[in-house]
Amino acid sequence: MNVAELSLRRPVLALVGSLVLLVLGVVGFRFLGVREYPAVDPPVVTVTTNYPGANPDVIDSQITEPLEQAVNGVAGVRNIASTSREGQSAIRVEFAIGTDVDAAANDIRDKVAGAVRRLPADVDPPIVEKADADASPIVFMTVQSDDKSILEVNHVADTLIKERMQTIPGVSTVRIFGEKRWAMRLAMDAERMAAHRVTPQDVQEALRRENVDLPAGRVEGSAVEIGLRAVGRLSTPEEVNRMVIRQEGGRQVEFRDIGHAELGAENLRTGVKQNGVPMVGVAIVPQPNTNAIEIADEFYRRFADVKKSIPPGFRVDIGYDFTTYVRRSIREVEEALGTAFMLVGAVIFAFLRNFRSTLVPVIAIPVSIISTFFVMYLAGFTINILTLVALVLAIGLVVDDAIVVLENIYSKVEAGMSPFDAALVGSREIYFAVISTTITLAAVFLPIVFLQGLTGRLFREFAVVVAGSVLISAFVALTLSPVMCRFLLKQHTNPSWFYRVTEPFFVGLNRIYRRALGGFLRVRLLAAPIVVGVVVLAVFIGGKLKSELAPLEDRSNIRVGVRAPEGATYEYTAAQLDKLAALVNQSVPELSRTYSITGLFGGPVNTGVQNIYLKEPHERKRSQEQVFQALSQKLNGFTDLRTFPGQPPTIGNRFSGMPLQYVIQAPNLEALAEVLPKVLEQASKNPILRFADSDLKFNRPEGVIQIDRAKATELGISVADIARSLDLSYGGRRYGYFVMNGRQYQVIGEVEAADRNAPEAVRRLHARGRGGQMVALDNLVSIQEVTAPAAIYRYDRYVSATVSAGLAPGYALADGIKAMDAVAANTLDQSFRTSLAGEARDFSESSTSLFFAFGMAILLIYLVLAAQFESFVDPLIILFTVPMSLLGALSSLWLTGQTMNIFSQIGIIMLIGIVTKNGILIVEFANQHKAEGMSPREAALEAAAARFRPIVMTTLTTILGILPIALSLGSASGSRQSLGVAVVGGLAVSTLLTLFVVPAVYALLSRKRAPQPAHGLAPAESPGE
Repeated sequence: MNVAELSLRRPVLALVGSLVLLVLGVVGFRFLGVREYPAVDPPVVTVTTNYPGANPDVIDSQITEPLEQAVNGVAGVRNIASTSREGQSAIRVEFAIGTDVDAAANDIRDKVAGAVRRLPADVDPPIVEKADADASPIVFMTVQSDDKSILEVNHVADTLIKERMQTIPGVSTVRIFGEKRWAMRLAMDAERMAAHRVTPQDVQEALRRENVDLPAGRVEGSAVEIGLRAVGRLSTPEEVNRMVIRQEGGRQVEFRDIGHAELGAENLRTGVKQNGVPMVGVAIVPQPNTNAIEIADEFYRRFADVKKSIPPGFRVDIGYDFTTYVRRSIREVEEALGTAFMLVGAVIFAFLRNFRSTLVPVIAIPVSIISTFFVMYLAGFTINILTLVALVLAIGLVVDDAIVVLENIYSKVEAGMSPFDAALVGSREIYFAVISTTITLAAVFLPIVFLQGLTGRLFREFAVVVAGSVLISAFVALTLSPVMCRFLLKQHTNPSWFYRVTEPFFVGLNRIYRRALGGFLRVRLLAAPIVVGVVVLAVFIGGKLKSELAPLEDRSNIRVGVRAPEGATYEYTAAQLDKLAALVNQSVPELSRTYSITGLFGGPVNTGVQNIYLKEPHERKRSQEQVFQALSQKLNGFTDLRTFPGQPPTIGNRFSGMPLQYVIQAPNLEALAEVLPKVLEQASKNPILRFADSDLKFNRPEGVIQIDRAKATELGISVADIARSLDLSYGGRRYGYFVMNGRQYQVIGEVEAADRNAPEAVRRLHARGRGGQMVALDNLVSIQEVTAPAAIYRYDRYVSATVSAGLAPGYALADGIKAMDAVAANTLDQSFRTSLAGEARDFSESSTSLFFAFGMAILLIYLVLAAQFESFVDPLIILFTVPMSLLGALSSLWLTGQTMNIFSQIGIIMLIGIVTKNGILIVEFANQHKAEGMSPREAALEAAAARFRPIVMTTLTTILGILPIALSLGSASGSRQSLGVAVVGGLAVSTLLTLFVVPAVYALLSRKRAPQPAHGLAPAESPGE
């Protein structure tokens, strides 16, 4: 007794089983997080080491190289990229997707701790931090004021807003962009310091000595004990100005004698502006796998309260809400879900023309879809665009099994059987076919589940959701559907008028197909050249398709990276960014607002970014892509800064600005300096590439200070004393801390601006020699101005340069990679190596992974079918549907202007499982007829004719279920549209050809003797036997 027969004899058990699945699905749904896509950015651990005053070459050789050597042995490392710039070493260790970032960070810390002894003694301790793949803000708010200083604005953001938002459930951290924390800034006059025989070291030591707040014990009486505290903290500029530095001839030298203290900003080398007005940004970063929509909803509730508590003179506003895009995308897919449900229901009714029988497959849809939420909960998945698209696609698939079962039972009721007998016989006949098609479709997704990297992480949830819903639908089709047929179907002696009117059409359609197939089977040898022609045409069209990682989606956002000439100041870069913002305001009528950031994330002050946010898609006539192309043309004439426009990627959080990143690894820096100009020259001339540039620059002005060691030693001055004086005078170093309003801030010192406006100003500085006399550095040093690399980069331990480029209109990422490969072949010899980074690397790796998944899917289907049919020939007959589906998919992508990307490739892999279902139905029934004694040709004809209506019905329901995805026109529809187009086109073409080619191939290849029934599935006996 199989499960279908058990359900028919115990209908309450079958009903309870489906109800349990529904309840579990509802419970699971309540605990699912919401996000746009699955987290696909790889785990990253960074190691940052500060060594103030050291140039890039010293940083690279004394800090970066030893640390890289140490962390290189950590398990699971995907690549290591490092940057050695003035005063700082930054190493980025990327791990394979799926690596436990906490364990990886601990391993890195252990390795770094062991390497610290190889670093210079006075270097700051290395800082190891983990960067979470989800660490991207979901809401960004702005704080501004027309009459308050940026320091006061930052104080409001830090004390009122950040503290309030930090406690939102699910929030990981609250970041402040353009942060301007209070600091006590010490400005020292070089000449006055020399006159009072004071050095920067004296000032720092005075702060350590005078700026203290220590416990002083306690006093005890007979009944009371009182604790004592020595208050010595300096809290105001006036107190610092009166701080005693040293005694000189019976007179105290105070700080105001050699300089002045004032409250200022801790960081003077970064800033953020909105529409040209200085501001501070507050960004909300969620924890992994949390519900971004719920976080945003709670944020808005608290934001309303925050606005009421903000002091007069300050403005707070929402700068950008990423969840708006997520909500819109998810809403579009949810609408497609509802549309698909209605279309599928309409098709089923049009074929069955009976409300009672239509209920059988329609009820299978909510049971299967809702139950899948419990599978998602168990697997730790989220509600995102891909899982929702999977559910939309599943609507057309989950009804297939129910339709096949219903149609087989329905035909027997029409033939005069009682509903119970028809349900028993019909479900028994179709039992093996349902199991076969379900396992086959699930097997298609097995390779995807085990894929590694971005593709595996991205589509694992998609694959599990589709496979899970199909497996559940098979259970429903073999348990609930037969029971519903038993109680809902009736023997109609008097069909409805609609049935009577439409039945001749269906009978005629079946008759036409039977005649056409009979004629084709008489010339069935034509099937071979047809299949060959299909394969050749598919290969030809496939070669015409452009390839990319994923289609761009309209996120109402364009980002322009900028670079000023090497040596440019912060003020110069910020002023040019203001000009760029003005150009954008004039050139983009769709503009909503702009944000400019100078010195992004503590980087060089000659770099920055202009973030451009457009109006919502429904509020503008031009798409983001059209605006981007027009703005790119305008930027060609903007020569004050080098500009690098880009659009946000569809997948992941990386936003480097350029889709193509090509890494050149060299044996040494000199070799790289020789070939890099040639590479950039050829890349700039290539018509496929735009805005080509390299991160490695060799034109940064640098003052090299040579110390006369002999003279310094003679005067009792060490090289370390001179270097320390220079560092404390020109490095903007932290001298100590002070407390203001209960919070601790930094004390930062340097010489007056007039004493640091040119390298020659160094000569005015003094050092204390033997006996306390002051010696001008003019007597001890010589200064030479040279050019040097602004930073030294390494990739996987090799000295490297990353060439970034955009793509000209009409070209895809694959074209750009080929163009750069050609440039490298013309300019680089065998001593160089090349690698891809960022989106280009993900594209290259995903293409290889998906080809593997495609081959494995076909192999698994063949093996599964061979085991189920107990034949090595029958699976081959069924697999002839694959090239026909490929032709349909590729031609539809080509005709609609879509590209070959990871979404369309996944659609093609999914298509394999769908189209083989039709072949399985024909071959299974043909085998049953052949077991009854028919010839292969007769068996094929009878089986195809008998299965014609369910095949057409299931194909139409699947196509119409996916059609809302293929026709989606929303701003976020680009990726899912290519998936839908591939499936709809492939299914339409393959079904048309399958109805003729598969029976013909069966008649050609099938054995003439009757095969042994698979799994004991002999022709079904009637229940009364």
